[in-house]
Amino acid sequence: ENLMVAVSLAVAAIPEGLTAVVTIVLSIGMNRMAERKAIVKSLVSVETLGATTAICSDKTGTLTQNEMTITKVWTNEKEYEVEGSGYEPKGHIKLDDKKIEEEENINLLMKISTLCNDADLTREGDQYKIIGDPTEGAMLTFSEKWGIVQEDMEDKHPRLEEIPFDSDRKMMTTFHNIEENYKSMTKGAPDIIISNSSKILLNGEIVDFTEDLKKKAMDENKNLAKQALRVMAYAFREFDSIKNEDLTSENIEREMVFVGLTGMIDPPRPEAKKAVAECHSSGIDVLMITGDYLETAFAIARDLGIADSKDQAIEGKELNNMSDDEIREIAKEKRVFARVSPQNKVQLVNALQENGEIVAMTGDGVNDAPAIKNADIGISMGITGTDVAKDTANMILVDDNFATIVNAVEEGRIIFSNIRKFVSFLLSCNIAEVLIVFLSILFGLPSPLTPIQLLWLNLVTDAFPALALGVEPGEKDIMERDPRDPKESIISGDLKNSLIVQSLAITFSVLASYLIGLKWIFPGNIEGAHTMVFATLITSELLRAFSVRSTKYTLKELGIGSNKQLIKANLLSFALLLIVMYVGPLRYLFELEFITWQWIIILALAFIPLILGE
Repeated sequence: ENLMVAVSLAVAAIPEGLTAVVTIVLSIGMNRMAERKAIVKSLVSVETLGATTAICSDKTGTLTQNEMTITKVWTNEKEYEVEGSGYEPKGHIKLDDKKIEEEENINLLMKISTLCNDADLTREGDQYKIIGDPTEGAMLTFSEKWGIVQEDMEDKHPRLEEIPFDSDRKMMTTFHNIEENYKSMTKGAPDIIISNSSKILLNGEIVDFTEDLKKKAMDENKNLAKQALRVMAYAFREFDSIKNEDLTSENIEREMVFVGLTGMIDPPRPEAKKAVAECHSSGIDVLMITGDYLETAFAIARDLGIADSKDQAIEGKELNNMSDDEIREIAKEKRVFARVSPQNKVQLVNALQENGEIVAMTGDGVNDAPAIKNADIGISMGITGTDVAKDTANMILVDDNFATIVNAVEEGRIIFSNIRKFVSFLLSCNIAEVLIVFLSILFGLPSPLTPIQLLWLNLVTDAFPALALGVEPGEKDIMERDPRDPKESIISGDLKNSLIVQSLAITFSVLASYLIGLKWIFPGNIEGAHTMVFATLITSELLRAFSVRSTKYTLKELGIGSNKQLIKANLLSFALLLIVMYVGPLRYLFELEFITWQWIIILALAFIPLILGE
């Protein structure tokens, strides 16, 4: 008998179904995130998402629509407006009644933008689409508005060699045979192109690029950037011949002839502003980390509500000479990081983590992989992301949308909140079971439950409500709460108090039912008393599942029917109880008695924990 009592206590003490329920609920959460365009690659990441305190987001395509359109051209010391939007090559340049053919600078600028380009502009039905980088796509659209078609241009002036773009040089160069001369066509960051140019094309003539002219070009660059435009510069250089061994950036991308600038707009995503505001109300900091210019980045950040003052913006190069402690302080104050290098991203992730933040970092390129890996949640773009970035990331955004990150954080919070609920539910049931068995023995009573009855409770009765609690809808203010402390126990605060009260309430109700059954209803019949305990315990635990749904809102405020899965799970568990109790062979196996009117006492006692919980 003592051995059976020991087995009973061991069974009662261990929530056997907990590991299975946790795994299943996290898997369900991963599927729900996938439906909301966020593919999470590990179960652990689902939990971490709910604790995120800082999101470091790229600008282009994540916070913006990634549909670049050139709206301004600056060449010949003049600024021109370009009409038309999107990738459809329809629109014109306002030239003050001049013909575009007469503007040699603009024609050459268009040729460079077409030839020094790896994208393709395609038409599918009535829609134009870009295969490749959206920035290069905007350049093709710009040129094709005036009949400079990429295929024709490449047939006429095929690419002979190239120096590919990289994030350190911030330039790309291609080589072509034009008018019996070899020319290098270069596009890239304005400050670098301007500083590497010694000549400028003015009114069709190549003249010295004086400091005064360079200042005008840089001023125009800043002016366009302040209008939230991404600015691209264009230059060329002529050669008598090209030799493969000489085609290096150091040899080619210097002493160039500056042609002009284009300013392209990438409008913010309409949903991004709302998502940023939701982050702020949730206690999550949003940091924009981009390769764009400070003025452009800040203009978009201000529009989205990420930054209020330009004092919150900084260029990545300023971080290069700072100590780790200085960068930690910068990470607390700044919200916009422009012209950053891959190394700067890693520095910022490390600084934020040292400040106690749980960091989510987005990226799409090969160079972003170290920062993605170092972050608590590494996020890769599904559309523009490289395979290396996707392999390194914990989560992939199918739509490259910042709002999807916020949706994933919300799902993470809901999932973790639900895990706390069903863990509290299972533990309160197990603690009650232990107390019931322990107190009965302590007061000299027979064991109130047999091992098989306890196993049925733990593996069958408790499992279905626990699973249903795992898909509980998020509470309406889930995104208005501060992120949870990752060091905090899973059972703490109000939930801990609720667990203690409910465990004691269930213990009281079931022991009362046991004594009533043992002393008055089934005197001398231990199987009858076991039946009272078995039915009261299961019923009180099923009702307890409703009260554990929230420590903040009552069942009336939540709505009894708002979690239909819980109602179905409880009905299933209760139906299984009735089958065990009223099907002859099963009743014999579980050593139970047939009961009828005794349900009045059982239900009256079983409702006590629910009432106390509410």
